Amino acid sequence: MPAAFSDPIWQKPKTAPAFKPELSSGGTLDAVIVGGGIMGLSTALHAARAGLSVQVLEAAAVGQGASGLNGGQVIPGLKYDPEWLIGHFGKQRGEALVDFAASTADAVFDLIRDEKLAVPFTRNGWIQAAHTETALKAAANRDRQWRTRGADVKLLDQTEIAALTGAKGYLGGWLDRRAGVIDPLSYTMELARVASAAGANIAEQRKVVKLSKEAGLWRVSTQGGAELRAKSVVLATNAYTDGLLPGLAQTIVPLHSFQIATAPLPAGLAASILPGGQAVSDSRRILVYYRESADGRLVLGGRGRMALPSSASDWAHLERALIRLYPALAGIAIEKRWFGRVAMTPDHLPHLHEPEKSLLAVVGCQGRGVGLMSALGKRMAGYLASGDTRQLPFPLSPIRPIPFHAFRQVGVAATIAWYRMLDAFER
Repeated sequence: MPAAFSDPIWQKPKTAPAFKPELSSGGTLDAVIVGGGIMGLSTALHAARAGLSVQVLEAAAVGQGASGLNGGQVIPGLKYDPEWLIGHFGKQRGEALVDFAASTADAVFDLIRDEKLAVPFTRNGWIQAAHTETALKAAANRDRQWRTRGADVKLLDQTEIAALTGAKGYLGGWLDRRAGVIDPLSYTMELARVASAAGANIAEQRKVVKLSKEAGLWRVSTQGGAELRAKSVVLATNAYTDGLLPGLAQTIVPLHSFQIATAPLPAGLAASILPGGQAVSDSRRILVYYRESADGRLVLGGRGRMALPSSASDWAHLERALIRLYPALAGIAIEKRWFGRVAMTPDHLPHLHEPEKSLLAVVGCQGRGVGLMSALGKRMAGYLASGDTRQLPFPLSPIRPIPFHAFRQVGVAATIAWYRMLDAFER
């Protein structure tokens, strides 16, 4: 695929560390973490701080996957509201899960503050924009549930959302002031830097090809023949999961998230578009999400085609959405186009698995990966250090491959096309 068709706005900082393929030498490690994204690096940081010996193995380069390619929205909560979570998981676990979900944005911004990470960020909130009466009622219900728990949130009417977004077509929405935006690649690279400084060894270009257990220890084999031994293994590969753990890749449907970025907006336009610096996700079936970048561009993303892009036309649906929301941007150039891979689970919840003792896997970010995986990594490290399952906010569940998985992706592609058509009728 030509490089022009994957040209992200986020660029690796010049001061970013380079990680070589060298592995930890000798002895048995406490943990090997497969995957150098936000989940793997957060786990590594907190495990190393707890005194564990840790090796991170990244098949490509740190930040090259979804952790460095996403939209940089840091959103607390889950897809489901507190009352649903309590009803589904029971009062004790449900309440604990609500508390955890409420804390995930804090996990990111506290880390940036406490570790003095060189990460551009704005923490002025996230808006869930409603374009139908049904979506507005759902926003009111969500607002009620979080407000009763003391969250800094607000229901927006049509005038308020127009003033905050400058966009056309919304009836109202919901503002969650706990949220914000970051540069996701800078954050991922800084997370790697502090994890390394804490004692975690990070190796790039080290694809894991086999896991086996011998005398209670895991043998981790990498491409090229090198082997490590560890007491525990954490698979933090998410949408890039392959056949390393049988059945795991069949529990998720990988999707492509496409994004575009405009040229820096002229001052006159910039003043009326997201003047408060909030991030936005809308309520459409195939939603779009958008924000301003630190250098004054509008960055907008949404679901793309299931196949790899082959031309700039594969981003045309996002350009149409941009002009639908902001007609005044019709003459502004689109300077960046890129995509990343995300993982969808059938129930829209993250899944934690431990199919064998001390072999752990995490999949499913559901659009909240920056905060969710930052916070979950700390809990996972706590579990590695203590063995206490109470450290984990989600229950450990069996690996259940999706029936007819090969056909599920085709069905998702057809559903995306159908939903996009329905959305078009609701303009």
